[in-house]
Amino acid sequence: MNTELLAAKASQVETDCLVLVALDHGEKDKPSAKLANSEATFTRAVAEIIDAGELSGKLLETTMLYRPEGTKAKRVLIVGGGSAKKFTPNELRKATGAAVRYLKPKGIRSLAVALPENVDFKAENAVRAVIIGALVGDFDPDTYKSDRKDQSIQSIAILATESPDKSQLEAVLSEGRVIGESQNFTRELVNEPANRMTPTMMAERARKMASEVGLGCEIFGPEDIKRMKMGAFWSVAQGSDEPPALIVLKYEPKDAPSQPHLGLVGKGITFDTGGISIKPADGMEKMKYDMAGGATMIGVMRAIALLKPKVRVTMIVCASENMPSGKAQKPGDVQVAMSGKSIEIINTDAEGRLVLADGLCYARQLGCTHLVDAATLTGACVVALGMVNAGIFVNDDAMYDRFKKALHQGGEKMWRLPLDDEYREQIRSNIADIMNTGGRYAGAVTAAMFLKEFVEDKPWIHLDIAGTAWVEENKPFIAKGPSGIAVRSLIEFVRGFAWPA
Repeated sequence: MNTELLAAKASQVETDCLVLVALDHGEKDKPSAKLANSEATFTRAVAEIIDAGELSGKLLETTMLYRPEGTKAKRVLIVGGGSAKKFTPNELRKATGAAVRYLKPKGIRSLAVALPENVDFKAENAVRAVIIGALVGDFDPDTYKSDRKDQSIQSIAILATESPDKSQLEAVLSEGRVIGESQNFTRELVNEPANRMTPTMMAERARKMASEVGLGCEIFGPEDIKRMKMGAFWSVAQGSDEPPALIVLKYEPKDAPSQPHLGLVGKGITFDTGGISIKPADGMEKMKYDMAGGATMIGVMRAIALLKPKVRVTMIVCASENMPSGKAQKPGDVQVAMSGKSIEIINTDAEGRLVLADGLCYARQLGCTHLVDAATLTGACVVALGMVNAGIFVNDDAMYDRFKKALHQGGEKMWRLPLDDEYREQIRSNIADIMNTGGRYAGAVTAAMFLKEFVEDKPWIHLDIAGTAWVEENKPFIAKGPSGIAVRSLIEFVRGFAWPA
């Protein structure tokens, strides 16, 4: 997608489609739509449909006008931004995505988006929201359809007539492009079926990306994993004919201080049958997305390499399949993790925490001072939070405050859940140090408590993205399929450690 920033009146821009935002300035029961553009040309063009109640400003409502008098655009698409009092860059991002997804199937390949005027956020934030929304909205998951047609948007112009500093907005546009493309890179990885995204293939995709953007890359295979005594990771991998891969990416800018050193750890289960504790057949095809946490971290590393914050970052993804076979681990087995802790296997479908245990331990061995992991870890988190919020577990309040700020900047929804010491009793084993499940109750919490055993004294965040890594149905601003959740927030989180630059 080609992008450009224009300082021009919206009515004077020649384009296949001009996108404007309408906001609701009314009360709860009395909507009153107004365009977030002060040009009289557009005010006149929409006056009649506003009076008729056909344009309310409701979030993501779309209204198309053809060649309004006084404009050079062939079409004007008006997208609702919701309540004017609650309008933020997050709503603008969704509105832009909705515009792109509305226009794509109509054969429109170029558009211009006018930044809203007189809103409570800066033009820089608006530009970032528009480009990220457009890129995310442009993604479709129909990769392998034989009759697939390229409906992607070819170019987008962003109109910023009130820009005091075009060079600054150009830099923000470039930054937003990196973030949106990196989110889509993650979505591409997650979208691949398991026969086209084995652990080996995932490692090669990471290696290729690292070479393109200048990251350090190391890939370790089965013998390395066993040599490093990653018994928890290997216990999951041993049941599959596909070899596992330990993927390590490093971003080490020369001008960065030795600390902090951030460790990003991702679950990379490229297909999860549940192992011997096999899952029901219904919906198992979706288990190709069980590597979404690892894909998230790979996408974040791509963005970090291009944005170049002054902070050291190491990424570790433990990639494996979880398969039933004569070689697979069994319920009741005892495994010894890299840290030396012994684990009684109660359910082989609780495999994600096993690979993450060794990933977190290895991150500490590599000198990481702050740890974050992301995983499609538990169905219990989906039961607790549905498909709206991801779960956050944190052992350090200062770390949480940093992430909460990044979450706001990224425009993503997550909710903090508890890590009280009492929950550890549920994973205490009679035969080993701990069990890999804690019973029916508080399943997301006991999974996080398991991971906490391998973090030790490091500040740490665990993101359970099981309910949000996959969009179950098409939405106006994003296609059904992989969401790329947490990529934007983690990028902002990492960059936050580098400020002031």
